[in-house]
Amino acid sequence: QVQLVETGGGLAQAGGSLRLSCAASGRTFSSHSMAWFRQAPGKERKFVASINWSGSRTYYTDSVKGRFTISRDNAKNTVSLQMNSLEPEDTAVYYCAANPGGVAYSTSNEYPYWGQGIQVTVSS
Repeated sequence: QVQLVETGGGLAQAGGSLRLSCAASGRTFSSHSMAWFRQAPGKERKFVASINWSGSRTYYTDSVKGRFTISRDNAKNTVSLQMNSLEPEDTAVYYCAANPGGVAYSTSNEYPYWGQGIQVTVSS
């Protein structure tokens, strides 16, 4: 069982930056792949970025490529999402997710563990 807690959300202006962090409990974090998803009001949850167990492979949805960076620190049991050049369209609740298999996926049903979500609001 892995418990995930997101921090770092809030309000930013368009063009600004925010950094989300996700702290994971459990001794097996380093074997899990991790991902960030987001859900805008009235819309379905969508993939943002994922990273494999070692951090050697990362994947992004097209709309955030070149602006967002996912990273992990297995010694600290954390995964982060650095978000630069924010746009109003990035406004959503952001969720951290974990998969015990270690392979980074882009579909939500591959991730059995989820955080509670954190609000990110980007003003124009």
